[in-house]
Amino acid sequence: MIGHSKDEEADTATVRRSPLAMAVLLLLAVEPKHPYGLRQRILEWEKDRVINVSQRNAIYQTMRRLERHGLITVHETTKHENRPERTVFRTTESGVQLSREWVRDMLRTPAVEYPEFPAALAFIASISRSEAMAALNERLETSERNLAAFETEVNARLADFGGSLDPIHLVDTDYQRTMARAEITWLRGMLEKLEAAQRNGAVGGT
Repeated sequence: MIGHSKDEEADTATVRRSPLAMAVLLLLAVEPKHPYGLRQRILEWEKDRVINVSQRNAIYQTMRRLERHGLITVHETTKHENRPERTVFRTTESGVQLSREWVRDMLRTPAVEYPEFPAALAFIASISRSEAMAALNERLETSERNLAAFETEVNARLADFGGSLDPIHLVDTDYQRTMARAEITWLRGMLEKLEAAQRNGAVGGT
């Protein structure tokens, strides 16, 4: 049960690494939080673009796991009038060290990941060309809208800092923007190729 740990030697050898676990450890090292407050902080800092906290229970499950491994521990228990008791957690020294190890390893080592879009592309020939092109066109339009909204948010955030901010604080934003632009460029090019193949009656076309 979450909230009943004591400081003890951490078990770092068997703990499963994940982006969410890394974020929990690093954020609780900055400021102790209860699970709900931690999720709110992730949303406030817009880290939910890269850390999946859409399922609220994921934070609780991850914190239980990290607590069992001795990577986070109870900082304090608070009780406010007419509100349930809340347990606030902090990261242990072992948790801080392990989370920084994870950051270093994630930065230097390309991981094999299995996102949905490339998987669908691998089987795109299972649907008709017209369906495939319609789906890709829809994705392109959505991606263009999302990128425009994202850039508006980024520019507004930069304006809050007078237009000047150390790039180290924007690397995730810059990466996301670059990847989004690259996908849009690829989608446009691929749609042009598919349209040309359709006009020219390419072998194997449907």
